[in-house]
Amino acid sequence: MSKPAPEPDIPIPEDVKKDKGLWEKTRKSLIERLNNWEDQKTWNEFYQTYWRLIFSVGTKAGLTREEAFDVVQETIIAIARQVQKGQYDPRAGSFKAWLLQMTRWRILDVFRARKRQPSLADQGNADTEDTSGQVIDRLSQDKDNLLENIWDREWRDNITAAALERVKAKVSPRQFQIFDCYVMKGWGVKKTSEALGINAAQVYLAKHRVGALVKKEVQGLENTML
Repeated sequence: MSKPAPEPDIPIPEDVKKDKGLWEKTRKSLIERLNNWEDQKTWNEFYQTYWRLIFSVGTKAGLTREEAFDVVQETIIAIARQVQKGQYDPRAGSFKAWLLQMTRWRILDVFRARKRQPSLADQGNADTEDTSGQVIDRLSQDKDNLLENIWDREWRDNITAAALERVKAKVSPRQFQIFDCYVMKGWGVKKTSEALGINAAQVYLAKHRVGALVKKEVQGLENTML
């Protein structure tokens, strides 16, 4: 029997270090649940690309951080199962809309569970039950733009961040540093040149090369799963 491939060494994002335990628990549990599937590497990459989007939308929809991490895992597992069964058809609609729908269902599952099993602190609190019911009603209605508005705001930021991470791994550290200073930080040509000890031509070259790669990655992520 062949041994499973070792887990890739993935650094914990700075903005979730305070939730290090939850982040690691979610990723490890997800990998274990996907352990018998052939393309585990692809699903790990999928997690790295979209976990932040699903997590952020979940918290903004009213979930706790722990609940949002659970939604990340359950959403990705549900997507993986549909893909494995051949139920995902990119011709039926955009990946963005499909991922939103899958995320919506998992968020609704959490609110329904809350309503069925309120915490000890909330038991007997009619306001808590009413609030959960109202959220379920709103999120269940496709015509309600509550979740769509949150999703649209988070989608672009997430896709851009994911594209930048991919490009960062493809270009030299020096080129990405120039691009980061000039484009991301908005330093301008003169400040970037002086700070990094380069000329204006090198600044423009890095902007063009790295910028083109970022644009290509963004377009790819907007239209396909990976």
